[in-house]
Amino acid sequence: MSDLIIPPALHNSGCLYLHGFLSSPASEKAQQMLALFAEHPELGEIRTPELTHHPLDAIALAEAELQALQQEHDQVWLVGSSLGGFYATWLAEKHHLPAILINPAVRPHELFRHYIGDHRHFHTGETVTVEEAHLDQLESLHCPQIQQPENLLLLLQTGDETLDYRQAAALYRDCPAWLESGGNHSFTGFDERVPQILAHLQRCIS
Repeated sequence: MSDLIIPPALHNSGCLYLHGFLSSPASEKAQQMLALFAEHPELGEIRTPELTHHPLDAIALAEAELQALQQEHDQVWLVGSSLGGFYATWLAEKHHLPAILINPAVRPHELFRHYIGDHRHFHTGETVTVEEAHLDQLESLHCPQIQQPENLLLLLQTGDETLDYRQAAALYRDCPAWLESGGNHSFTGFDERVPQILAHLQRCIS
Protein backbone atom coordinates (compact mmCIF):
# COMPACT_ATOMS: atom_id res chain seq x y z
CA MET A 1 0.00 0.00 0.00
CA SER A 2 3.06 2.26 0.11
CA ASP A 3 2.67 3.23 -3.58
CA LEU A 4 -0.81 4.67 -3.07
CA ILE A 5 -1.49 8.30 -3.85
CA ILE A 6 -3.69 9.79 -1.15
CA PRO A 7 -6.13 12.36 -2.57
CA PRO A 8 -5.54 15.81 -1.06
CA ALA A 9 -9.18 15.91 0.07
CA LEU A 10 -8.37 13.07 2.48
CA HIS A 11 -5.26 14.62 3.98
CA ASN A 12 -5.46 14.98 7.76
CA SER A 13 -8.78 13.15 7.92
CA GLY A 14 -10.03 11.04 10.81
CA CYS A 15 -11.07 7.40 10.51
CA LEU A 16 -13.01 5.33 13.02
CA TYR A 17 -12.64 1.56 12.53
CA LEU A 18 -15.25 -0.66 14.23
CA HIS A 19 -14.55 -4.39 14.57
CA GLY A 20 -17.07 -7.20 14.69
CA PHE A 21 -18.54 -9.46 17.34
CA LEU A 22 -15.94 -11.44 19.36
CA SER A 23 -13.22 -9.56 17.49
CA SER A 24 -10.92 -6.69 18.46
CA PRO A 25 -8.49 -4.08 17.12
CA ALA A 26 -6.05 -6.98 16.74
CA SER A 27 -8.07 -8.33 13.80
CA GLU A 28 -6.39 -8.54 10.41
CA LYS A 29 -8.46 -5.80 8.78
CA ALA A 30 -7.98 -3.42 11.70
CA GLN A 31 -4.25 -4.03 11.50
CA GLN A 32 -4.30 -3.43 7.75
CA MET A 33 -6.05 -0.11 8.32
CA LEU A 34 -3.52 0.85 11.00
CA ALA A 35 -0.71 -0.04 8.59
CA LEU A 36 -2.29 2.13 5.90
CA PHE A 37 -2.24 5.15 8.19
CA ALA A 38 1.29 4.35 9.36
CA GLU A 39 2.54 4.19 5.76
CA HIS A 40 0.61 7.31 4.77
CA PRO A 41 0.69 9.73 7.72
CA GLU A 42 -0.77 12.39 5.45
CA LEU A 43 -4.09 10.55 5.82
CA GLY A 44 -4.37 11.78 9.39
CA GLU A 45 -5.59 9.74 12.36
CA ILE A 46 -7.27 6.39 12.84
CA ARG A 47 -8.93 5.13 15.99
CA THR A 48 -9.77 1.46 16.56
CA PRO A 49 -11.63 1.23 19.88
CA GLU A 50 -12.20 -2.11 21.57
CA LEU A 51 -15.96 -2.55 21.61
CA THR A 52 -17.79 -4.40 24.35
CA HIS A 53 -20.43 -6.98 23.44
CA HIS A 54 -23.07 -4.78 25.13
CA PRO A 55 -24.50 -2.93 22.10
CA LEU A 56 -25.50 0.35 23.74
CA ASP A 57 -22.16 0.58 25.53
CA ALA A 58 -20.37 -0.20 22.26
CA ILE A 59 -22.24 2.47 20.30
CA ALA A 60 -21.70 5.02 23.09
CA LEU A 61 -17.94 4.41 22.97
CA ALA A 62 -17.91 4.55 19.18
CA GLU A 63 -19.82 7.83 19.18
CA ALA A 64 -17.48 9.33 21.78
CA GLU A 65 -14.48 8.36 19.64
CA LEU A 66 -16.20 9.78 16.58
CA GLN A 67 -16.85 13.10 18.30
CA ALA A 68 -13.22 13.27 19.42
CA LEU A 69 -12.11 12.79 15.80
CA GLN A 70 -14.53 15.47 14.61
CA GLN A 71 -12.98 17.95 17.02
CA GLU A 72 -9.54 17.35 15.50
CA HIS A 73 -10.28 16.78 11.80
CA ASP A 74 -12.41 18.50 9.18
CA GLN A 75 -13.20 15.23 7.41
CA VAL A 76 -14.14 12.06 9.29
CA TRP A 77 -15.13 8.65 7.94
CA LEU A 78 -16.02 5.20 9.20
CA VAL A 79 -15.03 1.62 8.44
CA GLY A 80 -17.03 -1.22 9.96
CA SER A 81 -16.76 -4.98 9.64
CA SER A 82 -19.61 -7.41 10.37
CA LEU A 83 -21.34 -6.12 13.54
CA GLY A 84 -19.04 -3.10 13.26
CA GLY A 85 -20.62 -2.47 9.87
CA PHE A 86 -24.04 -2.46 11.53
CA TYR A 87 -22.81 0.12 14.04
CA ALA A 88 -21.08 2.14 11.31
CA THR A 89 -24.33 2.29 9.35
CA TRP A 90 -26.20 3.77 12.32
CA LEU A 91 -23.46 6.33 12.96
CA ALA A 92 -23.08 7.26 9.29
CA GLU A 93 -26.80 7.82 8.90
CA LYS A 94 -27.06 9.84 12.12
CA HIS A 95 -24.02 12.04 11.49
CA HIS A 96 -24.16 12.20 7.66
CA LEU A 97 -20.73 10.65 7.21
CA PRO A 98 -19.12 8.41 4.57
CA ALA A 99 -18.55 4.82 5.59
CA ILE A 100 -17.11 1.58 4.24
CA LEU A 101 -19.05 -1.52 5.26
CA ILE A 102 -17.30 -4.91 5.06
CA ASN A 103 -19.66 -7.91 5.05
CA PRO A 104 -21.94 -5.98 7.43
CA ALA A 105 -24.48 -7.55 9.75
CA VAL A 106 -27.98 -6.45 8.75
CA ARG A 107 -30.44 -7.68 11.40
CA PRO A 108 -28.22 -8.86 14.25
CA HIS A 109 -31.12 -8.69 16.71
CA GLU A 110 -32.56 -11.65 14.79
CA LEU A 111 -29.28 -13.45 14.07
CA PHE A 112 -28.06 -13.22 17.65
CA ARG A 113 -31.09 -15.07 18.98
CA HIS A 114 -29.11 -18.16 18.02
CA TYR A 115 -26.09 -16.79 19.90
CA ILE A 116 -27.73 -16.37 23.31
CA GLY A 117 -25.35 -17.93 25.82
CA ASP A 118 -21.59 -18.07 26.32
CA HIS A 119 -18.94 -17.61 23.62
CA ARG A 120 -15.16 -17.48 23.58
CA HIS A 121 -13.62 -14.22 22.42
CA PHE A 122 -11.41 -14.80 19.36
CA HIS A 123 -8.48 -12.75 20.61
CA THR A 124 -8.64 -12.54 24.40
CA GLY A 125 -10.05 -15.98 25.15
CA GLU A 126 -12.47 -14.49 27.68
CA THR A 127 -16.06 -15.73 27.98
CA VAL A 128 -18.64 -13.41 26.43
CA THR A 129 -22.29 -13.90 27.35
CA VAL A 130 -25.04 -12.81 24.97
CA GLU A 131 -28.30 -12.04 26.76
CA GLU A 132 -31.85 -11.36 25.62
CA ALA A 133 -31.45 -7.68 26.55
CA HIS A 134 -28.68 -7.37 23.98
CA LEU A 135 -31.15 -8.24 21.21
CA ASP A 136 -33.43 -5.37 22.22
CA GLN A 137 -30.44 -3.02 22.24
CA LEU A 138 -29.42 -4.13 18.76
CA GLU A 139 -32.95 -3.70 17.45
CA SER A 140 -32.96 -0.10 18.71
CA LEU A 141 -29.96 0.59 16.43
CA HIS A 142 -31.43 -1.08 13.35
CA CYS A 143 -31.75 1.05 10.19
CA PRO A 144 -34.50 -0.63 8.14
CA GLN A 145 -33.93 1.75 5.22
CA ILE A 146 -30.82 3.59 4.10
CA GLN A 147 -31.51 7.31 3.83
CA GLN A 148 -28.13 8.41 2.44
CA PRO A 149 -27.01 5.53 0.19
CA GLU A 150 -24.43 7.65 -1.63
CA ASN A 151 -22.37 7.83 1.60
CA LEU A 152 -21.98 4.09 2.03
CA LEU A 153 -19.61 1.79 0.14
CA LEU A 154 -20.57 -1.86 0.53
CA LEU A 155 -17.84 -4.52 0.25
CA LEU A 156 -19.46 -7.93 0.07
CA GLN A 157 -18.29 -11.49 -0.60
CA THR A 158 -20.75 -14.25 -1.42
CA GLY A 159 -18.65 -16.86 0.40
CA ASP A 160 -19.38 -15.32 3.81
CA GLU A 161 -19.88 -18.36 6.05
CA THR A 162 -21.36 -16.35 8.94
CA LEU A 163 -23.82 -13.94 7.33
CA ASP A 164 -26.17 -14.30 4.36
CA TYR A 165 -24.71 -11.79 1.90
CA ARG A 166 -28.12 -11.42 0.22
CA GLN A 167 -29.48 -9.54 3.23
CA ALA A 168 -26.80 -6.87 2.91
CA ALA A 169 -27.19 -6.79 -0.87
CA ALA A 170 -30.90 -6.06 -0.40
CA LEU A 171 -30.60 -3.42 2.35
CA TYR A 172 -27.74 -1.54 0.65
CA ARG A 173 -29.03 -2.04 -2.90
CA ASP A 174 -28.87 1.69 -3.71
CA CYS A 175 -25.33 2.13 -2.36
CA PRO A 176 -22.07 1.94 -4.31
CA ALA A 177 -20.95 -1.65 -3.91
CA TRP A 178 -18.33 -4.26 -4.68
CA LEU A 179 -19.92 -7.71 -4.78
CA GLU A 180 -17.37 -10.47 -5.16
CA SER A 181 -17.91 -14.19 -5.67
CA GLY A 182 -16.31 -16.46 -3.07
CA GLY A 183 -14.24 -15.14 -0.23
CA ASN A 184 -15.28 -15.46 3.41
CA HIS A 185 -16.62 -13.51 6.39
CA SER A 186 -13.23 -11.91 7.01
CA PHE A 187 -13.28 -10.59 3.43
CA THR A 188 -10.35 -12.11 1.60
CA GLY A 189 -8.08 -9.56 -0.06
CA PHE A 190 -9.43 -6.55 1.80
CA ASP A 191 -6.20 -4.60 1.27
CA GLU A 192 -6.76 -4.86 -2.50
CA ARG A 193 -9.89 -2.72 -2.12
CA VAL A 194 -8.06 0.24 -0.57
CA PRO A 195 -7.84 2.24 -3.85
CA GLN A 196 -11.58 1.76 -4.29
CA ILE A 197 -12.16 2.92 -0.72
CA LEU A 198 -10.11 6.05 -1.28
CA ALA A 199 -11.98 6.80 -4.51
CA HIS A 200 -15.31 6.48 -2.72
CA LEU A 201 -14.19 8.79 0.07
CA GLN A 202 -12.90 11.33 -2.42
CA ARG A 203 -16.31 11.37 -4.13
CA CYS A 204 -18.08 11.83 -0.81
CA ILE A 205 -15.78 14.52 0.55
CA SER A 206 -14.87 16.55 -2.55
